Amino acid sequence: AGGDGASAPGLYRQCVPRADDVFTSWGVETAHKFTEEELKDILDKLAKGDGYGEVLRAKGIVTPVEGEWFHFDLVPEETELRRGAADYTGRICVIGANLNEDKIKELFHV
Repeated sequence: AGGDGASAPGLYRQCVPRADDVFTSWGVETAHKFTEEELKDILDKLAKGDGYGEVLRAKGIVTPVEGEWFHFDLVPEETELRRGAADYTGRICVIGANLNEDKIKELFHV
């Protein structure tokens, strides 16, 4: 998990931490459609920890079940969820320490 953004297909390539030796990043493209309630629950779980690792930042753009796309940005103590312009596919990036990638994949349905 070097975070170079090139090790697996579909990685969210803009998800590259500045301190490779301390932090790791996990990124994915997804076509999964989220409800607002589901996405709020996911972000709440990431913010609280719940075995996902020490999440320092999560950001993304994901497809909604209906309406404009969701854009989210999470840092410790603050989460922003808004509606905005569409992209060609959903993208999610999580940066932190000791990330439990399998649990994060399960959380985001990928």
